[in-house]
Amino acid sequence: MLLKKNAFQWSPQVEIAFLKLKDAMCTTPVLAMPNFSKTFVIESDACEVGIRVVLMQEGHPLAFTSKALSGKNLGKSTYEKEMLSIIHAVQDWRSYLIGLHFIILIDHHSLKFFIEQRISTPK
Repeated sequence: MLLKKNAFQWSPQVEIAFLKLKDAMCTTPVLAMPNFSKTFVIESDACEVGIRVVLMQEGHPLAFTSKALSGKNLGKSTYEKEMLSIIHAVQDWRSYLIGLHFIILIDHHSLKFFIEQRISTPK
């Protein structure tokens, strides 16, 4: 539709969208520096094909990591994939987290009760 001659019209809404896009493309997101006197927060998520994790303090990102799942990990349950994302994050950022209390935020609520669960499989 927009490829036809004179199909595109510049409007105030288009101007606003263009300025927002230009601002997003021209400004660099800056990661904060860690403060070891403040609480670290790990926010993790897993999907069918990968895991994504953010290390934050007071809502500001410090580091990002992601990993594609392959092989036997692709066939695991959502529960197991979410746990893999937490393990991946703690291993990657252990130098920040060792000896400190930290918060883990996840969207899979059954992991909240991980410590109380009786798990009979070696995994």
